[in-house]
Amino acid sequence: MHIVQIYKDYHPVLGGIENHVRDLSEGLTARGHRVTVLVTNTSSQTEIEYPRKGLTVIKAARTLHLSSTPLSIAMLFWSRRLHPDVVHLHFPYPPGDLIYHALPQHVPLIVTYHSDIVRQRTLLHIYRPLLHWTLSRATYIIATSPNYMASSPFLQRHSAKCKTIPLGIDTTRFTHADEQQVAERRARYQRPLLLFVGRLRYYKGLHILIEAMPHVDADLLIAGSGPELDRLGQQAETLGIAAHVHFLGDIPDSELPALYHAADVFVLPAHLRSEALGIAQIEALASGVPCVSTELGTGTSYANLHNKTGLVVPSGDSIALAQAINELLSNAALRRRFGAAGQQRANTLFSRDRMLHDIDGLYSGLALPHLN
Repeated sequence: MHIVQIYKDYHPVLGGIENHVRDLSEGLTARGHRVTVLVTNTSSQTEIEYPRKGLTVIKAARTLHLSSTPLSIAMLFWSRRLHPDVVHLHFPYPPGDLIYHALPQHVPLIVTYHSDIVRQRTLLHIYRPLLHWTLSRATYIIATSPNYMASSPFLQRHSAKCKTIPLGIDTTRFTHADEQQVAERRARYQRPLLLFVGRLRYYKGLHILIEAMPHVDADLLIAGSGPELDRLGQQAETLGIAAHVHFLGDIPDSELPALYHAADVFVLPAHLRSEALGIAQIEALASGVPCVSTELGTGTSYANLHNKTGLVVPSGDSIALAQAINELLSNAALRRRFGAAGQQRANTLFSRDRMLHDIDGLYSGLALPHLN
């Protein structure tokens, strides 16, 4: 099949959905499909890349950026030249709906529903009718966890066509790490290590984690970059804990396994349901690191099971967060038990091979007359 995936950005732009689109595209071409990824470029020029056989990435010239949403008139031009067998939209990206509906021919549609629109309420009010129209046209809607499918009012309305397929990663990459890299990382710090990995965005709740740090005898490693960096650094200074909060910046993929293995506890303190699953948390589970996360009604507490692979606390509660972290730091046997269970859960539910198999199965079930 010729599969066209539509989203706003693509690698090397950093982000969980961007990485997922790349992994899915490369995995589908390895299974014999032809894949075209249509996204916006970060500049006003269109660039076309061919990362591997069977994969084309069209980065259409960006026209403007509005409400965290890049817009590209050129995407409409390119979409009408592609003639796909299947269109796969990644939500939320409202311009992607318009591009699909502008196609000159009817094409089967699959939607991966990564997250509700949470912050841009005005945009959601305007977008709501188009959102429901698009979901009503989809053959299948992929929810990344049963939790999100049950809690999203938009998915509830279209539940008959929803399928749960969690995002998958190469879990084997995190099973082991270079022991020297791990030792070197741990030697830089004198106290137990807490770890966060991800983009520094408003919904990640890092300000709540930093608020908890005066009550925790540990060092916090924050790996990633993003718009909240300066504010978080200032907060750590104000609380007098800057010496124990370390902003590492973006970590190369080759160094990530060692970073996870050096940590005693991984923390995902998100406080808004824009955090739909948490790829970094799955990487931590695959690395055998116990997790502390928050209850959002999303897939974060589907990945990290309370009292099974880690601890889940109410969102926005810095005291509860500190208490859960301290409980794990004080009990090495509990950390080992949760870590082993998390690694098994990651390998069972969140492997990239399982994800590719399940999504490819949806494609194979589509009624495509010229393939019959």
